[in-house]
Amino acid sequence: MSSRIDARVEPIRTLSRGRCFLYVAPRMHDDILKLGFARDPLVRLHALHGRYYEFFDLDAGFLIETDTVRESRNLETAFKRLLCDHNAPAPLTARRQAGGFSEWYRGAYGILSDRARALADEGFQHHPSLRTWLRQRLIAQSADLYAWSEAIVSTLPSDDVVDRSVLPEARTLTDVLDAYADFEIGLEPLLSADVLDWYRRVA
Repeated sequence: MSSRIDARVEPIRTLSRGRCFLYVAPRMHDDILKLGFARDPLVRLHALHGRYYEFFDLDAGFLIETDTVRESRNLETAFKRLLCDHNAPAPLTARRQAGGFSEWYRGAYGILSDRARALADEGFQHHPSLRTWLRQRLIAQSADLYAWSEAIVSTLPSDDVVDRSVLPEARTLTDVLDAYADFEIGLEPLLSADVLDWYRRVA
């Protein structure tokens, strides 16, 4: 399966054309949030934390869709200037290799929510729920899930107990399948019988 559903960092792109998103992702049970932009917010949030659906409050998070990377970058720059007094250290549990350490803010959610509504009035497309958008994104990529998951399970030991800390491939697969469960997307039509059996044994 492509890197769109694994835990890799989103590649740097030089082209500014094409749809992009400014994202606001609050930390679950905290007053800190991540601000950034990405062509694919699913890839970006997964890069920041393998279990992004537990780490971030996806119901409170939202997106502003733009026509170009440049527009999203400009919005992020303007917001960063607006929020300079709210800048905060990144949570220790966010993946260090994902970068973005300077775009975490505390006590800024209300400001950004108001600004998002103002941008919607200006004509930008506002996606008020990260959860809704990400669920559709997971459904859209689900056709790739069957072959990708089978390829991983075929390389794993056949023991009944899999130590996820020793086998990162198993941990990555479990995290991805748990995401589908968290978003209430049925896995039975998307996986082979062997993968479903493995997942039920290790979940």
